Parts: sequence; structure tokens; C-alpha cells
Amino acid sequence: MKIGRSECIGTDRRTGAGIAATAAREALKVAPRKVDYLGGGSFGRAFGVSFDGGEIVVKLLADSAMMRKETHDLGLLGSACPLPVPKVLFCRESDESVPVACYGMERIDGKSALTSLSLQLGSKAKKKRFADEVTTALHAIHGVTADKYGDTMSPKYGDWHDFYRPFAESVLTSAKQDRIFDRAIIDAMSAAMDVYDIIFAEKASAPCLIHGDLNVANIMVDKKGSVSGFIDPLNSMYADREYDLFQFRNLWGERFKLVDSYVSKYGASEMMEYKLAFYGLWNEAWCSIKVGYVIQPIMKPLVKSIKALCAKL
Repeated sequence: MKIGRSECIGTDRRTGAGIAATAAREALKVAPRKVDYLGGGSFGRAFGVSFDGGEIVVKLLADSAMMRKETHDLGLLGSACPLPVPKVLFCRESDESVPVACYGMERIDGKSALTSLSLQLGSKAKKKRFADEVTTALHAIHGVTADKYGDTMSPKYGDWHDFYRPFAESVLTSAKQDRIFDRAIIDAMSAAMDVYDIIFAEKASAPCLIHGDLNVANIMVDKKGSVSGFIDPLNSMYADREYDLFQFRNLWGERFKLVDSYVSKYGASEMMEYKLAFYGLWNEAWCSIKVGYVIQPIMKPLVKSIKALCAKL
């Protein structure tokens, strides 16, 4: 995972809609009827493109490397997951008519669990069923293993910490040099790095495939609140399986006790709580470095959690 500012996508929604329509028309040989903006962030924009007979999603990305990585990982996840994962329909490098890299994929039915009122306001039994569906499917993904740790396109590390510790050290070094981070964040990260060997004393799980960003925003549900699919992997890799669990606590994932569901069925390491706190804080710091700003409502609880846990060691 590269550390440092990344080039952000410079395409606005209106321009992006036109680009998505052009890419879909040229790839599928059909005329789009309607294009809707679905969402996006600093590095990508997603558009729903409707045409007679169906609808697809076209995702525009800041660079071709991201396009190749995401489409590769969607294929891997789709072959392992018992729930739907978008199937890639076409990939497109940038050129004169389509000035950004993009790809088209199937659209997963439903809406994000983040915005599903049926799920948010549902009974305890409904939330428990949701958690069971999510964690069962994720465990199936984790059943795909490799001989080495690292990026799905080139795993090469014999030990998880040969990969992860240099990354963690580099993120902390970059954070100390970056003016976007206040002293409280740096102090918390420094304290956690001081006890890295204690937090990660246990041997990591065997290298297994992870989604990398399975928070509630990337879990799709139908009108009844049942899971209809997983979307938007980020930095999928062959990793310690617990590296895939800290995202369950992002946004309002804790409402569904996703970590508890996974651990009750599949177990956890003795230091899991410490590991998830560390992984979560470092991931958020890495994301902040990439985009050039800190999202305090997300960062502050992570800092508070790691400080409280480090105080116990």
C-alpha cells in the first residue's frame, strides 16, 4: 500500500455522467436512457447507467492502476463469496473520448446497509440475521488462502509482519511530518507503536483473501434487510484475517455486532481487540495522508480506543 498523497479524480458529477454514458455505449453497443450519480469519494465516482433491458454501474477512477486492481479483486472475491459481488463487464483505459480510466459492472440490487431504514429500525432478530449473513459470507472469502502475504496481484511476504510492520512504521513517520495531524493523534499512534510487539505477539493467521473495506456502506441489502451482496473492495490482499474485521466497527457497524458474530462462530486471537484498534487507527491515518485531510468524527473514536487499550498494557 503506497503512502503519500494520491492523485484525486478531477471529474465532477455532470462531466462524469457523460463519460460513463460514453463508456457504456461504446462497450455494450447500446444507447443509455438515463445516468444517475450513485456516489464516490476522492478517487472514484460511480454512476448507474440505464438502458432498455437493464442497468449497469460504471465506475470512473483516478488512474489505470486502480482500475486494474479493483477489477482483479472483484473477480477473486466473486469466485469465493456465496453472496453476489459485482461481475466486471468491461474495462477501459483513458483516451480522447473517455478521459479517465473506468470499468463497467453488474449492479447489485438493493441499497447500502448504511442507509437502509428497514435494517436500522429493525428488530434484534433482524439485525442478528443480517450479521450472520455477512459474517458467514466473509468467512467463505477468508477460506481462500495463499502461500504468501501481500497484495492479491503479487503476494510475496513469508510473514505477515514482514509486510505490515514496515507499512505501519512508514504511516507513523509520514503522519509526524504531515501538518494535517494534531498532537493527540501522533501521541496515540506513537504509544501504540511502542507496544507493537506486545499487541502482535501471537502468530497471524495463514494468508487469506480479505475484502479490505467491508463496512456497512459496502454491504447491500434488499427491502427486507437481507444481504444482497458486497461491493467496493479496497486494498484486497492475502492477510491476517483479523485485518478484515476492524471495518465492521466503522460508521455504525457496531449496531449489528458484526465482530461479535464473526468471533462467536470462527474464533479470534487473544489480542484481537488491541489488533483491531491498531489496524483501524492506522488505516484511517493512511487514508488521511492519501486525501490530505482528517475526518475527525471517524478519527477521534479510534484515537480514544487505542489510548484506552494501550493504558492497560
